[in-house]
Amino acid sequence: MNEFIKAFVLITLAEMGDKTQLLALAFASKFKPLYVLIGIFIGAFFNHGLAIALGSYISKFVPIGQVQLFASLLFILFGLWSLKIDIEDDDDEDINSKYGPILTVAFAFFIGELGDKTQLTAMTLGANSNYPLLVLFGTVTGMIVTGGLGILVGKLLGKKIPEVTMKIIAAFVFMFFGTVGLYTYLPSVYIKPLSIASYFVILISLILLIFRSNIIQKDRYYELKLAKVLTKCKNCGQEHIESCPINQERIKIEKNYLGENLPYLGNVVKYLESLKYMNVNLYEKVHNSYKRNND
Repeated sequence: MNEFIKAFVLITLAEMGDKTQLLALAFASKFKPLYVLIGIFIGAFFNHGLAIALGSYISKFVPIGQVQLFASLLFILFGLWSLKIDIEDDDDEDINSKYGPILTVAFAFFIGELGDKTQLTAMTLGANSNYPLLVLFGTVTGMIVTGGLGILVGKLLGKKIPEVTMKIIAAFVFMFFGTVGLYTYLPSVYIKPLSIASYFVILISLILLIFRSNIIQKDRYYELKLAKVLTKCKNCGQEHIESCPINQERIKIEKNYLGENLPYLGNVVKYLESLKYMNVNLYEKVHNSYKRNND
């Protein structure tokens, strides 16, 4: 048990405030905590379990700096991917991403720990241990504890910060560590003012393109959803009920897109006139979609 406790304490201290703990915080803004913890366990288990064999094998053919360079590129890709906000119903997202989040987190943690001080620590502890299995469980437990703290902080922040903002913060956490990794492990011949400027121009351009795509997707999503709701409500007339599930869906759409709700008294034409006064662009799109639905 001494080896288990030693491995647990060393890894826990090493990971406090490290990038993988921040990654746990970032993933907590996208996935359920249980999925993130399972992903951390799988990624850390395979990474630390194969640390000695994998590290020895790779070091014979590929310098560890190149492995870390590859991991940095993946972090940047993860960051750009995190900026892509899919606007879907929450229930559908939970069903469709039952396995995807776990594998995503596991892969990120496995790659992120390659060549990291935590993997090297596990490698050293295992090489000097009479009970390598206990060392493995000690290091993995340390990863889960620090990851759990990261998730807890992420969820507490999530109650005060909008989900979209948390996702953007998560994306920039990925890209920050990826950029630092590139700067650290790229040969100095490539670290020139022109190449640095070009890198940031390309990165910022990609970020702006993703933001533009998000805006277009958001507009299209709410346009179609609102037109669909109005089509269902067109025959309500005086029988319109405020607590009707369809009407509650309309209220939710308005709150998310407009930030406030418009009165609906069972008359689609009057509702569209109110929408036109508030947001002409949305009115035109909803009106056209509504007409297409009812042609």
